Amino acid sequence: MASFTLQGIPISRGIAIGRAHLLHPASMDVKHYLVAQEKVEAEVQRLRNAIAAVQKDLQMIWAELPLDAPTELGAFLDVHALILSDPMICEEPLDIIRSRHYNAEWALVTQIDVLSAQFDEIEDEYLRARKSDIEQVAERVLKVLTGTAFDLPRTTGVDESNANMIVVARDISPADMMQFRNVAFTGFVTDEGGQNSHTAIVSRSLGLPAVVGMGNASQLIVQDDWLIIDSDAGVVIVAPPEQVIGQYRERQAALLKARKKLNRLKKTQAVTLDGVEIRLLANIEFPQDAVVALEAGASGVGLFRSEFLFMGRTGHEQKLPTEDEQFIAYRDAVFAMKGRPVTIRTLDVGADKPLDNGDHSILNPALGLRAIRYCLKEPQIFLTQLRAILRASAFGPVHILLPMIAHAFEIDQSLAMIAQAKSELSAEKVEFDSEIMVGAMIEVPAAALSLPMFVKKLDFLSVGTNDLIQYTLAIDRTDHEVAHLYSDTHPAILHLLQLTISAAEKAGIPVSICGGMAGDVRLTRLLIGMGFRALSMPAALLLEVKQEILNTRMDSLQPYVRKILRSYDPVTIQEGLQQLATAGAAT
Repeated sequence: MASFTLQGIPISRGIAIGRAHLLHPASMDVKHYLVAQEKVEAEVQRLRNAIAAVQKDLQMIWAELPLDAPTELGAFLDVHALILSDPMICEEPLDIIRSRHYNAEWALVTQIDVLSAQFDEIEDEYLRARKSDIEQVAERVLKVLTGTAFDLPRTTGVDESNANMIVVARDISPADMMQFRNVAFTGFVTDEGGQNSHTAIVSRSLGLPAVVGMGNASQLIVQDDWLIIDSDAGVVIVAPPEQVIGQYRERQAALLKARKKLNRLKKTQAVTLDGVEIRLLANIEFPQDAVVALEAGASGVGLFRSEFLFMGRTGHEQKLPTEDEQFIAYRDAVFAMKGRPVTIRTLDVGADKPLDNGDHSILNPALGLRAIRYCLKEPQIFLTQLRAILRASAFGPVHILLPMIAHAFEIDQSLAMIAQAKSELSAEKVEFDSEIMVGAMIEVPAAALSLPMFVKKLDFLSVGTNDLIQYTLAIDRTDHEVAHLYSDTHPAILHLLQLTISAAEKAGIPVSICGGMAGDVRLTRLLIGMGFRALSMPAALLLEVKQEILNTRMDSLQPYVRKILRSYDPVTIQEGLQQLATAGAAT
């Protein structure tokens, strides 16, 4: 077979070499037929039994999680169980069977298609990626209904006849990934998924090489094909020649050796060779992630995406998480960080059907009612969250982060809501940090260009580079058709970052960066050379960035950073970055 290469989205680091094991989705095997009236209730019961079987299966997987399992997995299993018990999944398909006489599989797929279409309209990338969780839950139910649950071969060791396995699938659920722990599973490739999918998060926590969003890899790759995953480059090599396999085995061994060395840096402070300290913070999605962040040596949580509490719920206010529910989650994260600060971003959703009361229509979700705009339009939802955050602040340092700020009045209204939450809690004699710090996300160009008009009202700034790039370059970062235009070193982006740093310094408030750029080790020297002294990223990336800082001499960076910031030529900027890679390094 001739060798060929596929390109996808890199979501983790490392190299995997092994044979392909294809998992075919049960939805491909779904039959469509009408059920006679007298058999409708029996068909309803068949679907109920399948749902109950999957719930029991998820409970068993959760109960049998080994002590060394990533903490994210338990949370993901809880989310999948919650989705499975949602009426939109466990009741609506039953109504379809009764009203349309569809068979169970057809009814379930019909309902999932409706929900998937709704999730496609959500602007927020993280929440939009939750569509895959609904599809994964449905996939498990379909496997029970169709009798196509897969069995993975139990194998050990690596040799020519028994290679480590690389799973290839349309998508893989976290629950399925847990079942791979006892098999020779070293990486995975999926047609779907993105940087914020649960599949990606679990991959990073397990340290598994993976590439997602490959489109039709599961159709092009044949069972038992030799594969190489280069997850740094987002490349999968199919049927590689022996010489190429040998080259990648050498790279793989070198990476494993380097990773072991990095673990020695966990308790080392991130300080440059000339004594400049950089705070390395962690981005988290779940309270349990804080445990991993602390283990990796994080100085705190720079971004707690609170949206996870709102996932898998229907669009009725009574289905939203209660104040106590949110409080417990935030408090648990604070406890886990043991005195290190936890920055909680308030609800950042877009034109979100599951949270929407249906009283408005958004033609362009990216420019519509999202993040702080949504919260200010739904003051009771916002107030409930603010009360929960304030209550958690009584147990350790907590900061409030407001997303998608673009207008001074948004700051004023948000501060008024925080004051109201404080007043209510004081009247109820509930403890909280009365001096809690409040900051804003800088992710809209208008904010970066007009910071002086409201920066004095804030305690800190945090740059969300993913959205800042998206809005500045007018590129939907989830659209593969324009992905090649997405550039974190576009001169406009670099100038907006510099403006933000300057405004923060003039106002005398701290500024951090929490977008994808913060965890990109190729940009570490540029960012700290520009003036950033706090970087927030996934915990798995902390040690590599820390190593780069430890090997950098700050006073040698400035000439190259100035050259980059003065240039509007992409070639010159890339040359400057290459020079930075060796400038100011340990000798």
